[in-house]
Amino acid sequence: MDSTPSSSSSSPFDMVSSALGRYVPRGEAEPAAGHGTRLRAPDGPAAGRQDQILGVINLDRDLRVIRSNLDAPVFAGLDAVPGSPFVDLLPPGDVPTVTRRLRQVLETGEAHVARIQRLRRLDGSELVVSLSILPAAVPQEGLTVSVIAMAKRLHLYAAETAIGTSLDIGETAQSLAESLLAWGDVAAVDLDFAVWTGEGVTAQTQGRIRLRRAALVPNRAWPEGYVTPGDDLPGDASRLLAQAVRRDDAPQAIVIPDRKAVERVLGSPRLIRALVPGDRSAGVACIPLVLDGVPPVVLGLAEIWRRADSPFRDSELFDLQELVARTVHHVDLARQHQREHKQVLALQRRLLPRTGGHTIEIASVYQPATPDSAGVGGDWVNSFPLPDGRTALVVGDVVGHGLGAAATMGQLSMEARALLSAGLAPDEVLEHLDETVTLLDDTESGLAAGYSALGSTCCIALYDPVSHSMALSSAGHLPPVLVSPDGRAGPLAIRPHPGLGAEFALREPFDVHTFDVPPGSLLALYTDGLVEDPTVAIDDGIGRLADVVSAVHPWDALQQAARHVVSALAPTHQRDDVTLLLARMIGYRKGDTATWRLPARDDAPARARVLLSALMRRWHTRDDTRDNVLLLASELVTNAVRFATGPVTVRLIRAGPSLLCEVGDTGNGRPRLRRGGLYDDGGRGLYVVHRLTTRWGVRWTGTGKVVWAEVAR
Repeated sequence: MDSTPSSSSSSPFDMVSSALGRYVPRGEAEPAAGHGTRLRAPDGPAAGRQDQILGVINLDRDLRVIRSNLDAPVFAGLDAVPGSPFVDLLPPGDVPTVTRRLRQVLETGEAHVARIQRLRRLDGSELVVSLSILPAAVPQEGLTVSVIAMAKRLHLYAAETAIGTSLDIGETAQSLAESLLAWGDVAAVDLDFAVWTGEGVTAQTQGRIRLRRAALVPNRAWPEGYVTPGDDLPGDASRLLAQAVRRDDAPQAIVIPDRKAVERVLGSPRLIRALVPGDRSAGVACIPLVLDGVPPVVLGLAEIWRRADSPFRDSELFDLQELVARTVHHVDLARQHQREHKQVLALQRRLLPRTGGHTIEIASVYQPATPDSAGVGGDWVNSFPLPDGRTALVVGDVVGHGLGAAATMGQLSMEARALLSAGLAPDEVLEHLDETVTLLDDTESGLAAGYSALGSTCCIALYDPVSHSMALSSAGHLPPVLVSPDGRAGPLAIRPHPGLGAEFALREPFDVHTFDVPPGSLLALYTDGLVEDPTVAIDDGIGRLADVVSAVHPWDALQQAARHVVSALAPTHQRDDVTLLLARMIGYRKGDTATWRLPARDDAPARARVLLSALMRRWHTRDDTRDNVLLLASELVTNAVRFATGPVTVRLIRAGPSLLCEVGDTGNGRPRLRRGGLYDDGGRGLYVVHRLTTRWGVRWTGTGKVVWAEVAR
């Protein structure tokens, strides 16, 4: 290989070297035996400068040094001899990782920038640098490696800006550990278990301390029995460390200078295996993570381990304490985010559908946003059987993230369920939700608390398993996708409507859309996190969803299919929640239902009894059940004829372990249960219905009402 330095002005080596100012070697080259050249810095005033922290190394494709400029005093002892393997500069444990990165840059041409790395000096000591791997201008020329010595004050500033860029507590602890590695050979962060789980922390008694390892660097194979991230420290170790850093009830750093002292403090061989990272590690500095307060609260502690020949100086201990003090609030912010994240997740999962019943099959997937995003959002989905045999499917997306959105989400979800169970139509339920959102945003009511839910969306679908139809209303939500039994798929045609809480001038009546959904149909309700992509139009995202859902086979397990749909469409790094509800329509078999339309005459109750009795004999219904159904049907039809106009509809449904009797009429009066007095002529009918049934209720239709009653078979 040609060992002559490239003269191209665009060479990364030359570009980095130009930043060295008067350190750049010019003209003189010192020949090196075997391979390449080693550039020698000129003599002069620049040679005495002590503030230079930048160096550069040129490598060939075999990862051997071609030339280098590491002549600044801070790099003394780093022997980058031309022709020697670059990995000779690395600690043995770091060789595989760095070699993999070097090879990756050679293959892809994409740089690795600003990675914290340790380099090994000739005397065995190590220097922490920021290492960047840059591809050469011409691929055949190999690589350029730039190194920036991490001067302590510069490192403090860099660490403070790097820590806290994530709201994930594990990543925050890892960033802190990586920053602490500049002062030692091994760095670990151990957090109080309550901090790790996001719970509240207070000044605890020493005997109740429980520490969990949150971060550990560098990444290498550790001795058997050593505590690694995710493991709890032994109880004895937790108490010892807690007592050490909380001497005299005041959190303070401690240093155990050598291996004998470490063994004397820990005592047990089991604790030594758990806490001491290896034979070479002798001394340790323990820095508590302290939140200021009265009394101060210890969130955990950081451990920095060193070899015996490199004791901690007072100035270094001061730097360590300063770094931890500057960044501990990021750990607490991550803890608070973790706590809020868990609370919202618990509420989200509490609202997920449990089961669909025998007339519809339900599967749902809720995938929260990544932990370091703005927080779990207000997406919610629910499915529940209504008492009259129908099934409600509800999906919503509350504006915002965090506890404010979660509280509104829970309130709207429970209100929707209560109103639907009371028999209200989807459009009427949305009208109530619209008023609720408006009320929550009314600052004079005192309920807003700095959070606005205006613009939240919701879609409600009611499935009737007898007529195999779906009634649907939407408030600004994305249209559901329907897959017919023959495999055709597409979004439902729904008239656009503003979201909940729109200004009064923009409010319009909510529409009710009715669709046929024969058995075998598949309906997908979802939130925007599943289909939104900044690079494509939202309609294209919905089209992709339709394509994926249409590939679900009628015999596929629905829960597995739902997970497949989400994995195929959801982005890798979610900035928003992803919610999907799949509903496969089954409905009642034709022989399990019967409907009659009777004129509103005095003989209607008798006619209903004859029809129902004949049907229940064909169904082989028990005599006592048949008598109860005939009695309650007679009472309901009598009330319908007495108080309503127009024809009366009677329906009987064989629904699993019960019979469901429905009587519909054109009246708008609501039947109310009351005890009849001794001399009252009426009022006892509904009381009889109440005593004969397991439950009963009223639902409203576009032409009147339906009174339904359920009787155990």
